[in-house]
Amino acid sequence: MNVPIMIPGIDANGALFPIEKMQAHTDAVFHLAVSVFVFDGAELLIQRRAHDKYHCGGQWANTCCSHPHWDEAVEDAAARRLQEELGFTLPLAEARVFEYSADVGNGLHEHEKVTMFIGQTRRGELTIRPNPDEVAETRWIAPEVLRAEIATRPADFTPWFRIYVEHFPDLKL
Repeated sequence: MNVPIMIPGIDANGALFPIEKMQAHTDAVFHLAVSVFVFDGAELLIQRRAHDKYHCGGQWANTCCSHPHWDEAVEDAAARRLQEELGFTLPLAEARVFEYSADVGNGLHEHEKVTMFIGQTRRGELTIRPNPDEVAETRWIAPEVLRAEIATRPADFTPWFRIYVEHFPDLKL
């Protein structure tokens, strides 16, 4: 039996309240999220989401992203999901907070206040062990190549990742 995952919703006054993750997405409820960007120099590690994900399966996204659990700090959620999705840890620095809203298909909508985290590594020193339930594949990409690919094949990329690149074209978070 799957236990519903409770995440922090945000009410009209900015107060947090627990809400079930799927309800937040079906009802477009404003909620907290995290996005991680791991770089080797200027190149970003991106992932293709597993094809069986509940939304945006098979599309490319930033290194990883998720939601903090209720009563979990955003920095702890970012580190947890990096380990759960890609099988490694490294120091992460909070870069900025960004809000967006996007239709993600399958009747789901994301309305998120995202804390973005950056990590730096050398790809030769990093062992990536993607969780096949989460990640189909990974690759490193330069900002100019990413912008060109999104321009020619936008449907290959998740809505939130396209929004991030639109707002931060050089991935300077």
